[in-house]
Amino acid sequence: MPVSVVRFNLVEPGADPVSLSARYRAAVEMAAYADEHAITTVQTEEHHGVDNNWLPSPFAFAGAVFGATRNIAVTVSAVIGPLHDPLRLAEDIAVLDLLSGGRLVTVAGIGYRPEEYALFDVEWKRRGRLQDEVLETLLKAWTGEEFEYRGRTVRVTPRPFTDPHPLLLVGGSSKAAARRAARLGLPFFPSAHLPELEAFYKERLTEYGTEGWTMMPTAETPLLHIAEDPDRAWAQYGPHFLHEARTYASWQSGDIRSAVRSAATTVEELRAEGVYRILTPQECVSAGLDNLVLHPLAGGMPVAEGWRSLRLFGEAVLPALPA
Repeated sequence: MPVSVVRFNLVEPGADPVSLSARYRAAVEMAAYADEHAITTVQTEEHHGVDNNWLPSPFAFAGAVFGATRNIAVTVSAVIGPLHDPLRLAEDIAVLDLLSGGRLVTVAGIGYRPEEYALFDVEWKRRGRLQDEVLETLLKAWTGEEFEYRGRTVRVTPRPFTDPHPLLLVGGSSKAAARRAARLGLPFFPSAHLPELEAFYKERLTEYGTEGWTMMPTAETPLLHIAEDPDRAWAQYGPHFLHEARTYASWQSGDIRSAVRSAATTVEELRAEGVYRILTPQECVSAGLDNLVLHPLAGGMPVAEGWRSLRLFGEAVLPALPA
């Protein structure tokens, strides 16, 4: 059966706190529904200071999801490593790993928005060195043993549930990210389908004498919405997808490669492009996708419509897929 993912970034342009609170609570309830219907993963992410209220605190959201579920994994893809205190990050991930019984997957990236670094007064030019420190600190902290950190001896407790440590991948679309993952013996998560970068990573594993593996998006990994009448859904809800696509496009420079990359400026162009797809349940079953990524609340999608999409996915798509 394909891997099934429900993605949340909790965007809602112009939302007041009451509306946004309802969206957050709905997302947790959707995660519980996904868990009951054997969906594989909840995926979330981190961005800061965005006008449309993009989720800035994925680990807090992950904790709420773990409290409402029993089996589903939560992938934070990605945490912007240099924006976090390494010791506190080690503690937070360890606690979530304990609470969830090992269901947390963390992808550590360095981000691509200088504005986020400015918000936290972190030097953009030092992001590579800071990421090295974060990753090295996490691996040492999770041993439960004392280690040297910024000129002093520290020890982080409690130890995580997962042995030897919670699942940690290095994300990115650059050779520097692939090299960093290989040097530390960590799995690599390319941000798009980049076979040449995967090959570079494997060469660096041999160079460093380390072991690792790649979790890479397939060549075709569209963001999905399920509806009985896609034409009507595009007409009514297409602007929500376009809002998200245009937001992503405004962040991505020429050297940033992402599985979510759109050049569309209209709903019609977005539909033709195929990065976002509204499918009937039957079309979704017959699409033959290896990864089914449902995005029920994309771009401020009304919660009721998000529920319609999720229920069609859980009750009409998943049961019809080959085992």
